[in-house]
Amino acid sequence: MTILTHRITEGLLRKSLTKCSVWTERYRVSGKPFPGAWSFKHHTWTREMCDCQDELIIGQKAAQMGYTEVALNRTFFDIDIRGESVLYVLPASKPDASDFSSSRFDPALELSSHLTNLFSEVKNINHKRAGSANLYIRGSRSRSQLKSIPVARIIFDEVDEMNRDNVALARERVSGQKEWSIFELSTPTVPDRGINASFKQSSQDHFDFRCPACNRWTELIFPDCLVIQGDDIHDVAIKGSHLICKECKTKLPHKTKHEWLKDAEWHSRRKSSMSRGFYINQLYSPTVTPYTIAINVIEAETHPGKEQELFNSKMGLPKIVEGARVTDQDLDGCLSGHKMGQTKRSTLTTMGVDVGKVLNIEICEWVMDRDSTDINIASQPRVLLATTRLHFEELDNLMLEYNINFCIIDANPERRKATEFAQRFEGLVKLCFYAVGVQGKQMTVHPDEEYTLSVDRTSWMDVALCRFKGKRIRLPLDIPTTYREQVKEPVRVYKTDRYGNPVARYIEGDKPDHYAHSRTYNEIALQLAASIGGSHDII
Repeated sequence: MTILTHRITEGLLRKSLTKCSVWTERYRVSGKPFPGAWSFKHHTWTREMCDCQDELIIGQKAAQMGYTEVALNRTFFDIDIRGESVLYVLPASKPDASDFSSSRFDPALELSSHLTNLFSEVKNINHKRAGSANLYIRGSRSRSQLKSIPVARIIFDEVDEMNRDNVALARERVSGQKEWSIFELSTPTVPDRGINASFKQSSQDHFDFRCPACNRWTELIFPDCLVIQGDDIHDVAIKGSHLICKECKTKLPHKTKHEWLKDAEWHSRRKSSMSRGFYINQLYSPTVTPYTIAINVIEAETHPGKEQELFNSKMGLPKIVEGARVTDQDLDGCLSGHKMGQTKRSTLTTMGVDVGKVLNIEICEWVMDRDSTDINIASQPRVLLATTRLHFEELDNLMLEYNINFCIIDANPERRKATEFAQRFEGLVKLCFYAVGVQGKQMTVHPDEEYTLSVDRTSWMDVALCRFKGKRIRLPLDIPTTYREQVKEPVRVYKTDRYGNPVARYIEGDKPDHYAHSRTYNEIALQLAASIGGSHDII
């Protein structure tokens, strides 16, 4: 009778678990820094995120603010209560999927006996089974891994690190479902891209609270709510840095944060939206002290990498640091008196070709104007032509007309056509890959693929795009507007590596940047043109 009563009680209880937050409080167990039965006390902003019923949910956030735990709560709830399969997408299969399994999924099961009993198969990193429901863990870089997975729920974790085309592909997994939801979360990078672009189209909810001193609704924002004490990071006075209400300037004690935030609410800044968006920053964090953030602010004053990290990871805000992209002012400063097609028949002439829907071409002639053992430093390019062509065979005429010493062409997506072009101009054309593991301006030639080489994307884009800032490139007066727009598109951002060091890279936007890459290929072509000698006649 006792067993029967327990089963009836448990069955009735589970039927009453219609909210993810209630399920979470019953079945999940927290680890450090707040071990024990799950509570929303210290991360009160996550409760409504767990229970949000909108089809598309956007989370723009600072780092370590509980959003991934929200994603896990929603995942477990959908699998357990609704019996629905979930697709959980991370930037890459390795190491992201394996790290997710070992640092997030496995600890959640170890701490909760209910979750341990729920999942019957967990050994496969990419696939976890719970009865008839499945958890698929995938990386965004593989299109094949995102196909043929019919699910009603998708989580995109750190969407700004993902391949945007593949994100769109993955979204189609819910297209056949009557009821569905997609949750995208990420720390932002630069304005109007990735999570920030999605957040701007959402309801733009901010977490507002009543100030315990003036009783006005307000929020914690940077820099208005952070008072920095001390002059530098070694000044002991910096530990006195604290938060204030931006309305009345009263000090808000960090240690009692959970008390004055307990009745806070999400308030939308944008009405009539098709998606629900949530934004939070580390000023709300129960574990990150104000003086820790004050140290980050001081360090950011002299280091662009730390400035990027401050805004993205600490404040959850997009940021373009000074000098991170080419500007119109940079381009105007490089305009010369010549027009496209005019050539002085210099010693070296090169061509860079980026392959998109059309072939995007930049042709340069080079003038040696400095003493240096580095040919790219010693030479200055004069852009002769920035144009497009539809067919690879049309490149042949340009090679002949401009007497091209060397050409670098994008290896993908038209590998066969690019190879045929290289074969027609034996020894004067290479197909280029951007690769991981190539250092600096080093070029790796592939012995098994005669016409290809690999380079480091960031290092060579630095060489190509920094010319505009240093006015070390001459542009024709009639340079196309599309050229200007596309070389402005790449943005140099910094991400912290596993050792805490800022590492630079260029991020892809939602707009074309083909000429930025044909510009980069021309810099690589210069090195190879110089290595095989001066001018020659192409037969």
